[in-house]
Formats: sequence, C-alpha cells, structure tokens
Amino acid sequence: MSVSLQVIYPASAEAIFDYDYYENTHLPLVEEHWGELMETVEASRGIAGGPDVPAPYLLIATITFADMDTLDMAMGEKGGPIIDDVINFTNVQPQILVGQVLMS
Repeated sequence: MSVSLQVIYPASAEAIFDYDYYENTHLPLVEEHWGELMETVEASRGIAGGPDVPAPYLLIATITFADMDTLDMAMGEKGGPIIDDVINFTNVQPQILVGQVLMS
C-alpha cells in the first residue's frame, strides 16, 4: 500500500521562504536523489486559509512511495543532500507527516 511523505512549512511573521530556489534548485535535487523511488510528487504554495484568511502554511510538499520500505530507503540512504538543502531556501523548521494513502 502506498505511503505519503508530507513536508509542511508553517507560516509565521518571521518566516523566510525562497520559492524560486525551492522550485528551480530543491525540487530538481529531490528528483535527482529520489526520482526512481517516488510514485508522485506535488508541491502546493499556500495562498489562503479560507475567505479573507491568510494561509497557515507557506508550502506543503506531498511525495508518495510504493511502501514504507521505499520511503525508509529514501530518507535513509538518499535523504541527506535533500535534508541538508532546506537551510538554503527557508528558516522554517518543516513539520513531517507520514501517512497511508487511502485514495489517489
């Protein structure tokens, strides 16, 4: 059964996030290291939390893997450069959610 890795960047007054770097450097780095392991990848930039409500998150990235073993391999053997790159585009500590995909 597929599993998802969500990387969630909460918004705050102090948050810095370089969307250009994320899109043009970080996402290609993810593809380079995890490309053969990922089933899908999606990144959504927060624009609102509802009508006239600021977005509670700057960005949420969702990556799906075939199973937990594949996710573990990605995070273990191949995750270092991806994790180390986060400081190059944000000062936000991302929240992580691993989930079981119920529908896609």
